[in-house]
Amino acid sequence: MSEGKEFGTYGDVHAQLGDDHVALVEIRRAPNNFFDRALIGSLCDAIDALDAGGCRAIVLASEGKHFCAGANFANREPLTDDSGRHLYDDAVRLFETRLPVVAAIQGAAIGGGFGLALMPDFRIATPESRFSANFARLGFHHGFGLSVTLPRLVGQQAAMELLYTGRRIKGDEAQKLGLCDRLVPADRLRDEARSLAREIAISAPLAVRSIRETLRGDLAQDIRRATDREKAEQDRLQKTEDWREGTKAMSERREPDFKGR
Repeated sequence: MSEGKEFGTYGDVHAQLGDDHVALVEIRRAPNNFFDRALIGSLCDAIDALDAGGCRAIVLASEGKHFCAGANFANREPLTDDSGRHLYDDAVRLFETRLPVVAAIQGAAIGGGFGLALMPDFRIATPESRFSANFARLGFHHGFGLSVTLPRLVGQQAAMELLYTGRRIKGDEAQKLGLCDRLVPADRLRDEARSLAREIAISAPLAVRSIRETLRGDLAQDIRRATDREKAEQDRLQKTEDWREGTKAMSERREPDFKGR
């Protein structure tokens, strides 16, 4: 299925817009699609441009093996730039977008990548897709607005379990919990995501936008409040021995030995 005509490139994000008013927004940092401030800012810029360019629905996808493996702890840059702007300020921009978004989730959505996967309105996944909010296993606080988005989708109890344990769940369990809306074989993933996006784009765009604003309510403002606390707690916990042990254990592919200090 055609994915559309060239629209523009924004850093490592590429956009195509079809005659059906459906856009493909693709992250191009294969194979793991780690994010940083620049990538999240590029996503915002691409979506803003599409909103002004006649787009009615977006398919968010990634090249490579995984949808998004979160931040790259082996080559981590500061989350705040010289002007004081934090990565989560652009995360809030993503939640402020007015366009419906359907995510195509292949491989893993881990940590902050899990948070990114919960920004869209809908998620299409495969049985092999994997989701994990692995922050506690690293010794620090979750982020990217998961304080709001995860309980909203799966309920408070399931959210607490996933955040406390950091365990990975595959596509079938994710669908049962409500994390993904449709489960399809990997070779149908993008076609299914585009099919849903096209169903949305056929509807009256002003009506869809109005309905979306009603249903999402104060989500963006809630995300801003949540990320203010999330980033403060992340900054605090990254000064602990447990954080150093958690990241070391991850790099050594072993179970961490936390001391609570």
